[in-house]
Amino acid sequence: MTVSRTPHILICDDDPVVHESLGLYFTVERFPYSSAFNGEQALQKYESDQPDMIIMDLMMPRMSGIEVCREIRKHSTVPIIMLTAKGEEIDRVLGLELGADDYIVKPFSPREVIARIKAIFRRMSDTHQESNNVLRFEKLEISLDNYQVKLNGVDVPFTPKEVEILHLLASHPSQVMDREQILSKVWGYDYFGDTRTVDTHIKRIRQKISVEQAPWRLITVYGVGYKFEVFDSIQNP
Repeated sequence: MTVSRTPHILICDDDPVVHESLGLYFTVERFPYSSAFNGEQALQKYESDQPDMIIMDLMMPRMSGIEVCREIRKHSTVPIIMLTAKGEEIDRVLGLELGADDYIVKPFSPREVIARIKAIFRRMSDTHQESNNVLRFEKLEISLDNYQVKLNGVDVPFTPKEVEILHLLASHPSQVMDREQILSKVWGYDYFGDTRTVDTHIKRIRQKISVEQAPWRLITVYGVGYKFEVFDSIQNP
């Protein structure tokens, strides 16, 4: 998704203070925004307002942020930044695996949120401008235009981050990338996540693109990182 107009932000949090503080900064930045105070309302606002970015608290009444993220990711790649409290590491990692683009730990500075929003939009724009958005291999197609992966011509459900990781590796065949490189290029240079997040995503990608006699493979280079290898002839695993 490339945003050419002023992006609309949806704030989802049950704390009015969060809405007030972020709202003041969004007004200064001239970001139009709307507010949801529970998970059910977040989904309703998402449907009605079609935001370009969602700021989502993990713990909300009626539906958690993770549940809302799961529902949205069934049919949308809209960027999502999770707000988490200290000590919510397991839920934070789960949120990222479901397709959240970033997370911010409370208490936070509204300036930090603005910086993260701008970084995500800038990274998305750079990705679309600099890369070949659609990669095609025998039995496999990876598209950043619509965030789709096709295996033998059939759409395979992928989260946005899974698409970006696979596209990154497949656009540099045979080049080994370590976990820090993948985190930096996919989540951004200012992302301070756990490198285990990369391992989890790679495992899920492998499960989804597993196909017999494919002339390409996602390979682990032990002690280094990962690479996408294309073979001249079909090889057995």
